Amino acid sequence: MEMLFYVAIALCFFLTIALMMTPVLLRPSRVETRLLGVVDTTRKDERRIGEKERLEEQMLAIVRRLTAMVGLSQDEQLKLRLASAGLRSARCADFYSAVRVIAPLAGILIATVVCTNTFMGVLVGGAIGYIAPDMWLRRRIKRRREKIRKGIPDMIDLLMICMDAGLGLDQGLLRVGQELAFTQPEICHELTQLNLEQRAGKPRMEAWQSMADRTQVEDIASFVKMLVQADRFGTPILGALNRLGSDIRLKRRQHAEEMAAKSKVKILFPLVLFIFPCIFIVLLAPALLNMGKILTSISK
Repeated sequence: MEMLFYVAIALCFFLTIALMMTPVLLRPSRVETRLLGVVDTTRKDERRIGEKERLEEQMLAIVRRLTAMVGLSQDEQLKLRLASAGLRSARCADFYSAVRVIAPLAGILIATVVCTNTFMGVLVGGAIGYIAPDMWLRRRIKRRREKIRKGIPDMIDLLMICMDAGLGLDQGLLRVGQELAFTQPEICHELTQLNLEQRAGKPRMEAWQSMADRTQVEDIASFVKMLVQADRFGTPILGALNRLGSDIRLKRRQHAEEMAAKSKVKILFPLVLFIFPCIFIVLLAPALLNMGKILTSISK
């Protein structure tokens, strides 16, 4: 029975790893992805779906059914969080849901093999596997928002230069996205998405608001509000951009001063716990040793 138990655990572990690696191993090549993206015709689609694509679609269908059974069905909030993390592919939600199902199972299997206390190991492994995907997604969202926040002043300066040169607002935003493709790819992706939504027929204000909802960055929200007010009331955009850029830089300077002021308090605890004892040992240890020698000599 023990042999069958270990064989079953090994088989489950192998199947779990195989299911996790399926999206990577069966991912279409770059050429196939490009061809599928550029093909646009009114003729009847007579393409033959390859075995790899068919198998990947079947695996994703199984994942969708499993996530629906365990109550992890996709919703708009999950799609918005994935978009905030920069994961806009249609299959990213399926992959994330699959990881949310597979990770607790993998944690339980690993805990049963590694830990001596099986019950506690199963609880801890399942909890870690359940929390880890959400923590990874939150960390990715936070890191991306921070990169966007740091690149907003440069975006505003470039937009002012483009509009001074005679470009319109939409053309200026597109040009700014192209210029920031290497230094600020996150802002480039957002501005490109904004341009694609407007070209698809989405109203300008709704497209701007969608960008603010995706990024959920305070400075982007202020930038969108400024653009909406300038477009609605007809105020000069260049002056508003100049004031907004100055306000954002002032906020960054104040934030840096705040962090510098907090560092004095934060350094107090390691100073007291780690540095002061070492200083006391270096300064007082020779004196204590000398006093001990003197006292022993006197006692003799």
